[in-house]
Amino acid sequence: MKRPLKPEERHIWGMVAATVHPLPGRATPKAETADALPAPTMAEVAARIAPPAAPGRNRPKPRPDLDAIEPRRKHRIAKERDPIGARLDLHGLDQDRARGVLERFLVRAWDEGFRAVLVITGKGVQGDGILKRRTPEWLAAPHLAHIVAGISDAARHHGGEGALYVALKRKPRS
Repeated sequence: MKRPLKPEERHIWGMVAATVHPLPGRATPKAETADALPAPTMAEVAARIAPPAAPGRNRPKPRPDLDAIEPRRKHRIAKERDPIGARLDLHGLDQDRARGVLERFLVRAWDEGFRAVLVITGKGVQGDGILKRRTPEWLAAPHLAHIVAGISDAARHHGGEGALYVALKRKPRS
């Protein structure tokens, strides 16, 4: 059960919400009336805001049309109770070549009947490498929808932030 907002929290949220503008064609939501509180000083606001995350911690999330692997299945893959059928290392490849290699790898793994594979993208120089960012987009491509069931970050011993588990769908029986 959610607790109600305190008056000072409601006031701070009002300040944040005032800086947001709706997308074109959308109506502006009705603003709630805030209780009459003195405006907090910048020091008070800064003290309430969490410190920024370390570089490389803001991993982009997969697109919403590609689901994450179910938690129990991810756990089984991480513990190697469900075998990782194949591994692909994309280090040193440019975007175009990496995408082609990835797609051919997934089709081959699916044809061989593997249910999970590991794709190693690397983290990039400062934790925001282009392959790390683009791989979830590539995996969500419509032409791979019949192959890819979901993706999740790999466990630390399989590469952590620099790798992805890719769950593959079952191949239909012929």
